[in-house]
Amino acid sequence: MAEFTLPKNSRIGKGKTIKADADATNLRWFHVYRWNPDDGENPRMDSFQVDMDQTGPMVLDALIKIKNEMDPTLTFRRSCREGVCGSCAMNIDGLNTLACIIACEDIKGDITIAPLPHMQVVKDLVPDMTGFYAQYQSIEPWMKTDTPTPSGKERLQSIEDREKLDGLYECVLCACCSTSCPSYWWNPDRFLGPAILLQSYRWIVDSRDEATGERLDNLEDSYRLYRCHTIMNCTNSCPKHLNPGKVIAEIKKMLVQRQN
Repeated sequence: MAEFTLPKNSRIGKGKTIKADADATNLRWFHVYRWNPDDGENPRMDSFQVDMDQTGPMVLDALIKIKNEMDPTLTFRRSCREGVCGSCAMNIDGLNTLACIIACEDIKGDITIAPLPHMQVVKDLVPDMTGFYAQYQSIEPWMKTDTPTPSGKERLQSIEDREKLDGLYECVLCACCSTSCPSYWWNPDRFLGPAILLQSYRWIVDSRDEATGERLDNLEDSYRLYRCHTIMNCTNSCPKHLNPGKVIAEIKKMLVQRQN
């Protein structure tokens, strides 16, 4: 019988435990993934007991309290705190989401926090987004036109054409959907993943863009697009409630229709 185990240097060990002040009563445990590339140690899970009466309501608030008052070496990304920038994407209680928009009270029991799965870790909760952003650049995410703007003015859109962008432009490139996709786990270097395909579709259906055929040609590949097997983890995990799975199906449909 084959036995599959993680390499010894990948096994997660038990880390340190830091408790809240003795007079605190409203307590929650946060178990946080830790890894420092400079110390040569295995990853570990540190446990922090947080006084919820002295912190904000969101998971990100608790992480900031932990860093400010309990362990200043904890490393994570954050910026806007409003679900707009996508910086604080991480795996919380088994779900890829944004730490700034998920409330602690919506999670039962202890709260376990890890970096986005199936990405190289830079440190602690910070994943390496280099490959993800390179894929984004590969779809040329800007308006491409050959004709000059009418009379030197901006390119106008009808209300109906503008509505086609709803559910697309709201993507904040947090990578929650892509890192929840098994096809992306298996082929991260060749499959674009749901986030980038959604961004690509945003330009394909923009009535002002004049490179639709070129963009579709760029996607018609057995790996870049067709590694999607409609598992729908992407849609289930999107913190902005978008539907990348439906968008990918629309791209496939467009490729079929243009052959007829």
